[in-house]
Amino acid sequence: MGGEGETGAMRLTSLDFADNARIPQRNARRGENQPPTLTWSPPPLGTAELELVMEDPDAPRGTFVHWVVTGIPPSTTSLEPGRLPAGAVEGRNSFGAIGYDGPQPPPGDAHHYVFHLIAAHHPLGLWSGV
Repeated sequence: MGGEGETGAMRLTSLDFADNARIPQRNARRGENQPPTLTWSPPPLGTAELELVMEDPDAPRGTFVHWVVTGIPPSTTSLEPGRLPAGAVEGRNSFGAIGYDGPQPPPGDAHHYVFHLIAAHHPLGLWSGV
C-alpha cells in the first residue's frame, strides 16, 4: 500500500526482526548497537522528504527517542546500517548522542519500540543533531 501516487500509508518493515518480535542483540545498545535494516513502500505522491523516528513509549520517564533520521529523499525505500542516503542527517537521541543508540531498557517489564516513518510535503531543513 501507499505506492507512489497513492495516498495510503507506507508499509515499514525490518529485515532484522519481525513486527512485535524481540530486537536482536546486534541492534541493542549493549550489543553491537547497529541500526536495523529497514525497508518501506514508496511514499505518497508529493512527498518532499521522509523522516524516521524510533522511540520507546514504555520508558520510565516518558517516551525515549533512540534514533532520528531526517532529510531522507523520497526516492529512498530502505536504510542499511552505516549508510545514510545523500542529504539525510541524524538527529540527537535521548541518550544525548547523534545517531542511533539501540534499546537498553531497565530490568522489568518488556519495552516496545515504535518506528515512525513520516512523509513531509515540504523540506523541513533540519540539521545534524537536531
